[in-house]
Amino acid sequence: MHNYSLLAAFIPTFLLVSATPGMCMTLAMTLGMQVGVRRTTWMMMGEVVGVAIVAIAAALGVAAVMVQHPAIFQLLKWLGGAYLIWVGVGMWRAPAIIKSTAQRVDVRRWSLISQGFITAIANPKGWAFMISLLPPFIDASKPVAPQLSALIAIIMLSELVCMMAYATGGKGLRTALLQGNKVRWLNRCSGVLMMLVGVWLAVD
Repeated sequence: MHNYSLLAAFIPTFLLVSATPGMCMTLAMTLGMQVGVRRTTWMMMGEVVGVAIVAIAAALGVAAVMVQHPAIFQLLKWLGGAYLIWVGVGMWRAPAIIKSTAQRVDVRRWSLISQGFITAIANPKGWAFMISLLPPFIDASKPVAPQLSALIAIIMLSELVCMMAYATGGKGLRTALLQGNKVRWLNRCSGVLMMLVGVWLAVD
């Protein structure tokens, strides 16, 4: 059912790619800084689902259709980028009050989930990576469905582990800023990083 040598090679390969700083990891660090690791988990859920959908769609050839209609994909990128920039502006403008920051910004679960999902779905590098990486790790002599399921499980787990690490780093930075009573800097750092992800998504 599985080519275990290919699976064994895929695990460190994708783990290394996931650990590389990118839009999703920057988003995890930003939200970890602003709302904490526990709340950032909701964004991670949206991101891993989005990545799984991208992987499945790429494997099934949907990406080829998107290449033939780039205007649709470009519109999706712009909308996703604009949404994240809007979120970043809200973070920048948050009041510099320790109490409100300690209680964390009131971000709804679906808002966090959508941020992760949109970033994963509208990331052109994610599509290009899945298209180029998945085929070499699929053994054509064996059933494709079990292999693809295993690869997607590895992808989702790798993304989750790396985002958790980035979010934890963001939380540590948040703690340092609060100890220095630099709440305004915390809000502005979070806002700038979020807007950077939005611009990155829109123009990449």
